[in-house]
Amino acid sequence: MKEKVLKNKKNGIAMLLLFLLLYIAAIAGTVVGGIIISRKGLPILLIISCIWLAVGWIPFCGLKVLKPQEALVLTLFGKYVGTLKEEGFYYVNPFCASVNPAAKTKLSQSGDVDRGARKAFSISMEGTNVQGETPASNKISLKVMTLNNSRQKINDCLGNPVEIGIAVMWKVTDTAKAVFNVDNYKEYLSLQCDSALRDIVRIYPYDVAPNVDTTGDGVADEGSLRGSSEVVANRIREQIQQKVRDAGLEILEARITHLAYAPEIASVMLQRQQASAVVDARKMIVDGAVGMVEMALNRLNENHMVELDEERKAAMVSNMLVVLCGNHDAQPIVNAGSLY
Repeated sequence: MKEKVLKNKKNGIAMLLLFLLLYIAAIAGTVVGGIIISRKGLPILLIISCIWLAVGWIPFCGLKVLKPQEALVLTLFGKYVGTLKEEGFYYVNPFCASVNPAAKTKLSQSGDVDRGARKAFSISMEGTNVQGETPASNKISLKVMTLNNSRQKINDCLGNPVEIGIAVMWKVTDTAKAVFNVDNYKEYLSLQCDSALRDIVRIYPYDVAPNVDTTGDGVADEGSLRGSSEVVANRIREQIQQKVRDAGLEILEARITHLAYAPEIASVMLQRQQASAVVDARKMIVDGAVGMVEMALNRLNENHMVELDEERKAAMVSNMLVVLCGNHDAQPIVNAGSLY
């Protein structure tokens, strides 16, 4: 299905004025026709005027108003006629029907999509409140939309359950494909986002893990969901774009909005991360302490401040490491006597 844009239908004002003039003429013809009948004339003018007054409302159904970034897909007795895409006041065949199968779709996204509870309006009439719902429009929004799919629980490449959510920015580029190639392009997009998210997340570990190939080149790398979020988001966007191209949709951007371990393993993984952080911190402290001890011994030897045998050097190194690597402040014992 190829989109056909109608650009020569912006004559709504002229047609509206014409129909109003015809209605005024029909009213005048009814009056004049009644006078003619009273004088025993032919009632042709009255018949024509009455017919127009009865069916003259039908041409008004062909008047269409479009705001910026809106489109209207038109069909005539089941046949695709074309699409109105530019803002303006149009007149089309009054028997044309506008089609938008996703007009009433309720998803968690922005724009023309209902967020789950339709806005109710109230009409006050003689003290009685009548509750109703705003009618859905068959106009297709061409604006950039944001889809926030619900969070999913997916196993990463190591089998750890991960909760992840994404936000997808998209827009309709081909209205004919969006309406006729798929049953409901909004639900189709939502399902393809879920599928693409699962396909990509299963390739990556949550944190950097050894011997894991995330690029498919056969070489282990340091890719992860937490550390390579930009790369993961781009791969998700490309995956979704491949799946929705036939639906006339363009995926502009995809972003990870939520990433965490599943609740059943979150506490265990937190302890693991804490233990890893403690080990890394201790390693850094020990490296720094060894460097400081080495520097102290070298300075003592260079300045010849004191001569230490190997046993005294070992004791000094031991004491300094205890002081530098301890978790609490040292309580020194001052020896006021001889060193030996």
